Amino acid sequence: MKTVVAKYKSAKSNKHGLNKVVFKKPEYDLVWNRDYSLVKGLFSVNTLNGRIKVPFRQEGMDQYFDGSWKFGTAKLVFKHDKFFLHIPTTKEIEDSLIQDIKNVVGIDLGINFLATSYDSSNNTEFYHGRHIKHKRANYSKSRKELQQRQTPSSRKRLRLIGQRENRWMTDVNHQVSKALVNSAGQNSLLVLEDLTGVRNATEKVQLKNRYVFVSWGFYQLRQMIEYKAKLNRSLIIAVDPKYTSQKCPLCGHTEKANRDKKNHSFTCKNCTYTSNDDRIGAINLRNIGIEYVHAELIKQVP
Repeated sequence: MKTVVAKYKSAKSNKHGLNKVVFKKPEYDLVWNRDYSLVKGLFSVNTLNGRIKVPFRQEGMDQYFDGSWKFGTAKLVFKHDKFFLHIPTTKEIEDSLIQDIKNVVGIDLGINFLATSYDSSNNTEFYHGRHIKHKRANYSKSRKELQQRQTPSSRKRLRLIGQRENRWMTDVNHQVSKALVNSAGQNSLLVLEDLTGVRNATEKVQLKNRYVFVSWGFYQLRQMIEYKAKLNRSLIIAVDPKYTSQKCPLCGHTEKANRDKKNHSFTCKNCTYTSNDDRIGAINLRNIGIEYVHAELIKQVP
């Protein structure tokens, strides 16, 4: 009953109207230390027949049981003939201080390279995405074929493919965000592009390529980088990406012709400096980060 009421409250707050709430899978909201608890490998939960205790597996999640994490209202769901308990966890982390920053890292996000980073030691790292681009194209092709069939079995298959692709995309973003944060190290400032308008910015992309450009979970990737950076005692800022791939990091000359998108290269028309265009974007983002650190330190001077 609490779960149903919560669904209607959520729908109302999101201004979705009072449409009938439908639950496709059985689920149950559980309040920590009232409806459920986790003690010595046992999951204790209230049921209509009283409180029961069942064993659970915590392999790979030991860090959440070290006493520094707080458990919130969990959701018990039943799918694939198994019970799963989804538990939100929170942990108090001290904010990093700008005066402790030792490394500034610019991170350029894209398609052929999911991420390109450039740090204060002049190190460049590329996180390749071409094979991911091809795999997503295959997913898109499969969905299109199933949509044309319009049969119950094809619609079911369509849902399964969508779920599989979302899980895969989330896993890729977890791997990339973890690698970026670990490579930067503690007391770093990570400078990301603010891609809030990425969908509108790609309206001129060819129709056959538009799905690949606008549907990747850049916002999800940014969120993952943010919380992983905070856990790693680092800071993160998002800046306007305008001209970051057209500006020469050596002489400052900015021109659209500096960048060759087709060949993913950059050649300054003023000083002839040449490099990969994604690397140029990462360098310019790092330079913006350095300016930000200097400005913040000046503000703290009495």
